This record gives sequence, C-alpha cells and structure tokens, in this order.
Amino acid sequence: MKPGIHPAYGPVVFRDKTADFAFLTRSTLSSDKRIEWEDGNTYPVVDVEISSASHPFYTGTARVLDTAGRVERFERRYGRSGGR
Repeated sequence: MKPGIHPAYGPVVFRDKTADFAFLTRSTLSSDKRIEWEDGNTYPVVDVEISSASHPFYTGTARVLDTAGRVERFERRYGRSGGR
C-alpha cells in the first residue's frame, strides 16, 4: 500500500441513543466527542440513528405486507381490464 494516502483506522464507539446501545469496533470515522469505555480507555464516539438494537428487522417488530391481498382488493375495486 502507498504510504500517506489511506485514512486513519482505529477504535471507535458507535452509540445508538434511542436503544441505549453502544459497541466498540474499528473504523475510519472519527469524532471530536469522546467516551470512556468499559475497559477504562477513552475512545471517539459516533452517534447513529439506527443500529441492530433499534432496527425493526433485527428486533422482530417488522411488518409483513400482504401484497397478494392488495392486488386482489385492487382488482375487486376497479375490476380487471379485459382489453389485452
């Protein structure tokens, strides 16, 4: 790899405030805000709006749309056009 062209890659805490969930990982993102982590060290913290703790797909609160029922309801309401 060429020296001096890659962004700094280091430990960062990603925090989801809505779910009160945070995890430590490595990233090229950085922040001016800092947080003291469980190991006693201080790391930059990046606040995110959605994480696996608050996303409906991962929490099991996702709604499944009944597309077949919607098509049938549309056809009942407006009828099938027979002119093909």
